[in-house]
Amino acid sequence: MNDIFDRSFEEFLSRDWSLVLSGTEERNLCGRLAACIEKMKDEVGLYDYWADTDYRYMKGRRVKTILYGEERVVEIGCDIILHSRGFFDRDNLIAIEMKSLLRPEQARELSRERLMTMTMVPNEEVRSADDLTLPEHVCGYELGVFIELEASRDQYRIEKFKEGQSISVSYGELSGIGRAFLKLTP
Repeated sequence: MNDIFDRSFEEFLSRDWSLVLSGTEERNLCGRLAACIEKMKDEVGLYDYWADTDYRYMKGRRVKTILYGEERVVEIGCDIILHSRGFFDRDNLIAIEMKSLLRPEQARELSRERLMTMTMVPNEEVRSADDLTLPEHVCGYELGVFIELEASRDQYRIEKFKEGQSISVSYGELSGIGRAFLKLTP
């Protein structure tokens, strides 16, 4: 899943870096990245999976889980997900949240908590907020990715999650890939 995301993000930046730097809304950028993911997932043979944007699991879907050693209620929804829409046991592949570094830290922290929850292995610590139903299709994502963009500083930050934990953080220049791509085109 790392390779699918990394290659998709690189293509997204090479094609749309000027759009990112122009300050375009997050929803538009997510749509552009989802198109790159759609292409990449087909290249690796995941034909029966979809990259859906602004995906909300049944309006108001919330789950209880243990985060930072305490029980929390987390609203489940994501900017982009790669999934089978419930058709296969291996349903949940990638969950992505995208935010501007200018957004309040609290909004960015809620996105991180959402990705931690969505990448947790399904167990007794993750249950629906009403304690009555099972939280189907909302956790067990193989990879969670938090993208923070800062157009005014030409920077991005990517944090990856697996099994409810942050596993890596990387930084880069938004226009670097795009400018390199422009130099290669005739």
